[in-house]
Amino acid sequence: MRALVLASASPRRLELLRQIGIVPDRIEHPEIDETPKKGELPPALALRLGLAKAAAIAARFPDDVVLAADTTVAVGRRNLPKAEDEATARKCLTLLSGRRHRVHTGVAVAAAGKTRSRLVTTAVSVKRLTAAEMDAYIASGEWQGKSGGYAIQGRFAALVKSINGSYSNVVGLPLHETAALLAGLLPQ
Repeated sequence: MRALVLASASPRRLELLRQIGIVPDRIEHPEIDETPKKGELPPALALRLGLAKAAAIAARFPDDVVLAADTTVAVGRRNLPKAEDEATARKCLTLLSGRRHRVHTGVAVAAAGKTRSRLVTTAVSVKRLTAAEMDAYIASGEWQGKSGGYAIQGRFAALVKSINGSYSNVVGLPLHETAALLAGLLPQ
């Protein structure tokens, strides 16, 4: 029986999998270069990184099923970074304020020497943020380590006007597509 290896350090992805009754046997953090290539568009970046993470871990665990994903937040053709400091979070929130943006996740499953993948895109519209709203969100600290400087599953939800597509994709893993990729590979 093959084990399921989650190639991700994201606690959100683990929690999302648990919501649909999937518990990985092992969690491995793939060490890959996540730097965008020159001219690489956000959807291509998300898919390339998801595939690269799957390949890196599948090379170490060739007899197991490896699930990997990468999520990017984009305003137009611009990839927004993971917010590691307040200045970056504020820049991201300023760009998102009053605009629609896209969240792209590249999901890849490697098993038995083959890899299957999907790219999922969700459109998110954010209300125009007041200075007080932005300051309060920055003070919450929820933005830390989050692509685009926000977590939709937290306080930021009150600032989202609409979402078109998969909510779980915005959190970090599109569950419908992930379950479809894993179907038949794991024991029921």
